[in-house]
Amino acid sequence: MSDAPGPGAEGPDGPDAPPARPSGPAAPSFLRIDGTPLHVRVEGRGPVCLLTGGLGSSWFDWDLVVPFLTPYRTVVRFDRPGYGLSASEAADRPAPTAAGEARRIRAVLDALGLPGPCTVAGHSLAGFHAEAFARLHPGRTAGLVLLDGSVEPDPRPRPAPVLRDLAARATAGAATAVAVPYLLGPTVRRLVARATTVRHEDLAPAPLVRHCYRTGRSLRALLRENTHYLDMAAELAALRRAAPLPDGLPVIVLAADDGLRSPRTEEWLAAQQYLAALLGAEYRRTAPAGHLLMFDRPDAVASAVLDAAPGTGPPRERRRPPR
Repeated sequence: MSDAPGPGAEGPDGPDAPPARPSGPAAPSFLRIDGTPLHVRVEGRGPVCLLTGGLGSSWFDWDLVVPFLTPYRTVVRFDRPGYGLSASEAADRPAPTAAGEARRIRAVLDALGLPGPCTVAGHSLAGFHAEAFARLHPGRTAGLVLLDGSVEPDPRPRPAPVLRDLAARATAGAATAVAVPYLLGPTVRRLVARATTVRHEDLAPAPLVRHCYRTGRSLRALLRENTHYLDMAAELAALRRAAPLPDGLPVIVLAADDGLRSPRTEEWLAAQQYLAALLGAEYRRTAPAGHLLMFDRPDAVASAVLDAAPGTGPPRERRRPPR
């Protein structure tokens, strides 16, 4: 009993949108993007939204959000190289950049045959990627949602990016050689998840966590992205000056409020308000929620994604997971 438009219905994708995909659990599939096999999941029906996670995140971190969306959206999730079930990039591939990740998002959508405008939601570090996509590919963007996105008011790129990237690769290689990811990877993942949710638990399936975080490729991907974090922030700051967001683009900043009223919490919420003001976005706060707000408040996350494409989602009172 969905309010979602059917195939070809008017909405963010327009009347010439591709046929809606059937609802239901999605089997894992793989696309070769720039020579790298990427794990991709597509499920649901209706206008397209793409969910991309933060540093060290895998596709299953969105599992609680997806049931809210699939009656009304075609939901695309993918693992960046090295994360989840995706392969690592070749050794000669350049360091991660915001523009490069925006191109990757477009390439995934193109490979799936989804050329219409898409609502892109980025969590934490992936907020850089989602915003870069909206700026570099405005004709492909129906809405932008930043979920507790990273904020750097005056970023400066660090020197020697090539050497830093080599050092990150070498560190990951050395750690993998002595089985550090195998021995500690899942435990570290669990500890980080527990520390960044008000639930203080990792709701991701334990077998998947063990499978995905015991590998050297996940450690290598995490170290490379972390090493180039400030470079991406500075790159996005320059992009904001050169490529404005499209007029009228719906933008929502959703901030996680843990309810503790600590100086750290207040500072973080102020940074999220700054980001919303900078982008001319609607600012929302959800509580109680930690940084991994997809676990704590999947309903609020889904509402933000649905509201970023007005007129194509369910009434607010109907926003609950299907039975």
